[in-house]
Amino acid sequence: MLGLWAAIAWTVAVGILFAGNAVKANDTQKRIVILGDSITAGYGLDPGESYPAVLQKKIDQAKLPFVVANAGVSGDTTAGGLRRVAWAMTKRADILVIALGGNDGLRGISPAETKKNLLGIVSKARTRNPKIQVFIAGMQMPGNMGQEFTERFKTLFPAVAKESKSTLIPFLIEGVGGDEKLNQADGIHPTAKGQKIIAENVWKILQPKLIK
Repeated sequence: MLGLWAAIAWTVAVGILFAGNAVKANDTQKRIVILGDSITAGYGLDPGESYPAVLQKKIDQAKLPFVVANAGVSGDTTAGGLRRVAWAMTKRADILVIALGGNDGLRGISPAETKKNLLGIVSKARTRNPKIQVFIAGMQMPGNMGQEFTERFKTLFPAVAKESKSTLIPFLIEGVGGDEKLNQADGIHPTAKGQKIIAENVWKILQPKLIK
């Protein structure tokens, strides 16, 4: 029964999340789906402060015909992303940014399993839209996870991007991770200022693809 209620709660929460992004969409705009976890969802912040929302502002300022759908769910793993990517792409999706894996690492999930799930997400996305552009956001683990694990984890994202012919965003939280001034009291979730830096990390890789 608890599993059923959890599933219902998740569906409602994500439905509300997407509803907030759908207001600007129209037939002339292309759709960018950002599949992520609490960092993408903007945990602890106002909706307009998440990096997907900041990216939307950059897109609007550049007068580019794209709308950003924030498909971030707190606590999600690559396994969760694999389960819900098809649902996230129910509406048209022209670009998919996969920003998952951090929770895998923190839970000690095998990097091989994380890689398998990420490749599965890309495969499912391309099944729904063979022309979709896919971006893989890299993540890294703190040194206390062990040198072997952290190195294997760090290298899996470039490997996934290469194997799936996707575009790599080298390190999603570059310049933010580990900086107390840019993270909330928990030391994990970025502040609004930190989210702006993350948006810039994504934008410098994403923007050239939007103007082609």
